[in-house]
Amino acid sequence: MNLKEVKDIIKLMKENKLTELELEQDGFKIKLKRNNGTRVVKKDEQTQTMPITIQQVPQVMPQQVPQDVAPPQQEEDPNILIVRAPMVGTFYQAPAPNAKPFVSMGQEVNVDDTLCIVEAMKLMNEIKCEVRGIIVDILVTNGQAVEFDQPLFKIKKT
Repeated sequence: MNLKEVKDIIKLMKENKLTELELEQDGFKIKLKRNNGTRVVKKDEQTQTMPITIQQVPQVMPQQVPQDVAPPQQEEDPNILIVRAPMVGTFYQAPAPNAKPFVSMGQEVNVDDTLCIVEAMKLMNEIKCEVRGIIVDILVTNGQAVEFDQPLFKIKKT
């Protein structure tokens, strides 16, 4: 299971207001819980849990995951992509404190260009661009703590 699949599961949980999900696939086990503003991710029984603060979500416990999931809500302008934080962490615009930022306002970007780094638990996670476009807004500042799914950039698709 890769990071994108885990992010998709988290998004599914959020959209359907699930508070707990446990999944086992090919020897990989993941357990996600959301309650009282905390999510605990468990890789397996021998791995420590990792609490992550997220938005307060009402306690809803469906019996099973719905088969038909509503499509994600469209942004106001379909030509604008909002890049969101895939995890809780610290936002960095550059690879090092005195280095040039990865991107700036008005800059053209391509698919797979690095936009920023989100540091989580001492791991530096590069956030890549998913479209070709122009940076129209940078919504956070360097060194700022970011929440899961928090908007980071607005990119006008070209």
